[in-house]
Amino acid sequence: MPADGPSTHERGRRGEQIAVDLLRQSGYRIVERNYRWAGGEIDIIAAEGDTLCFVEVRTRQDDERGDPLETVSAHKQRQIVRAARLYLADHDVGDSYVRFDVVGIVYEPEPRAVLIRGAFDAPSNW
Repeated sequence: MPADGPSTHERGRRGEQIAVDLLRQSGYRIVERNYRWAGGEIDIIAAEGDTLCFVEVRTRQDDERGDPLETVSAHKQRQIVRAARLYLADHDVGDSYVRFDVVGIVYEPEPRAVLIRGAFDAPSNW
């Protein structure tokens, strides 16, 4: 590991594991991790009751550059919604509701994670 701390990739992978742990503690069932498609990736797909949740994980080393929850841009939201549509077309999920959640993680001074259920909505014509 470099002297100045973990790489962005390592921090992201560690953050995804922290998010998985938080989701499980919150009653979610993890369905899939790192769902890839031609336009990107969904970090975590999880179920909470009869709701299928597409979860974006955002990390920051510290909060000096802002809250990680504020970094899910409109462009990123469109990518996640597009990937969710593809996932739903390829998988039989029955009558599940769909929700888009975000987990924000800040590592310093101590790792802390925040879950935002329904962080954003899909467009009405999705």
